[in-house]
Amino acid sequence: MLPPAPRTGAGYRVYAESHVRSAVAYRALAAGAGPVEAKRIMRAAHEYPGSELLALLDAAHGRLHAERRAARLARAAAEAIAAEPVEAVRPSDAMGISELAVALGVRASALRHWDAEGLVVPGRAAAGRARRYSPGDVREARIVHQLRLAGYRIAPLRALMPELRRARRWDEVMSTLAARDASIDARSAALLAAAAALSAVISAG
Repeated sequence: MLPPAPRTGAGYRVYAESHVRSAVAYRALAAGAGPVEAKRIMRAAHEYPGSELLALLDAAHGRLHAERRAARLARAAAEAIAAEPVEAVRPSDAMGISELAVALGVRASALRHWDAEGLVVPGRAAAGRARRYSPGDVREARIVHQLRLAGYRIAPLRALMPELRRARRWDEVMSTLAARDASIDARSAALLAAAAALSAVISAG
């Protein structure tokens, strides 16, 4: 991550302004793209400060752009899903796990995992029988699916979904999405600062 440092006769490294600039660039890159990708970018900056470096930076920005787009789509979907009424429910309106998996475009194993984690807990026709998802369960599954697509991990959803189930606090979904937006903004700003720092590294040779 740093350029080679000369050593004293006793073997101690001597750091110069170029090393400080590299350290500043790495810190900004780590905040924006993660430490692993930051290392790759810094090595490219020192070894191949050309198209390879630019391609790595483009890819980092592209990933953030995809996350931002997914978060916006998830927000719109969650708002629309939460506003849908669930009325006049009939037993025939329930869906089996295979039907819901196909409707959502996920594996049945994902629905089983969501059930085990308490995210979407369907009823059962009888003890030990197949899962049956009511319209309310389907709505919760759709929201979980959108949040997962937007990059939300199981742990925060495990805490959120029981609250939604008990109180129908759909505003919490919006708060969760807003927190995701803020995280993306912070990482995007870090990449902007990193680009300026990298420019200083390259200009100084």
